[in-house]
Amino acid sequence: MTAPIQQAVILAAGQGTRLRQGQQDYPKPLYPLQDRPLIGHVMDAFCDHGIKRFFVVVGFEKEQVMPGIEAAVPPGASLTFIDNPDWRLNNGVSLLKAKDEVRGRFFLSMSDHIFHSAMVAALEQGALLPDSLYLAVDRKLDSVFDMDDATKVRSEADRIVAIDKELEEFDAVDTGLFLCPDDVFSFLARARVDGDCSLSDGVRAMAGEDRARIVDIGAARWQDVDTPDMLGQAEKLL
Repeated sequence: MTAPIQQAVILAAGQGTRLRQGQQDYPKPLYPLQDRPLIGHVMDAFCDHGIKRFFVVVGFEKEQVMPGIEAAVPPGASLTFIDNPDWRLNNGVSLLKAKDEVRGRFFLSMSDHIFHSAMVAALEQGALLPDSLYLAVDRKLDSVFDMDDATKVRSEADRIVAIDKELEEFDAVDTGLFLCPDDVFSFLARARVDGDCSLSDGVRAMAGEDRARIVDIGAARWQDVDTPDMLGQAEKLL
């Protein structure tokens, strides 16, 4: 039996231009959703599952973002900031910045994906192989709010065969919640081209060695928040 996961990495380095709007402008991780910043809801979901150690990768407007995140940390949780000066690059680069801080298996989430702790529990329960990356996926394709924006996944049994936003044949959608072995960093480093890589590039690299798998979230619900319309869907979810 594998040991319980004790830590989570949250990526919060990006600019989030599609959500930011007008006079009521906020850095994306701090965008208010029911009077709590987006990243606060993410940390709450992890804390409800017993995760109390957070590593948050920051970059864009970090001087403003960091105090807001500190104020949102749930009681009893610890917070370590990781700086990504290359925040203009893809999200795989943001995760690579955590390489020297994180040891052992860890949850990984974006700061703008809203989900309940039941999803975290389902992912940990289904992640049986400690050397594999597991991605929580949604097979309820009819319920995905913006399929054009979603990252699609094609699987065979529990194995990831392909992952990309432009997939034409797929059977699941990436929810943005992962459980990673710590050598995910070596796969991301190998996947870099001209210094850049995405999380999907790293997943593909691990899938090439049969080390990337899925866990179906079943009836659980989630919402990526990239636009004002998506924010409205997240409000309905909560």
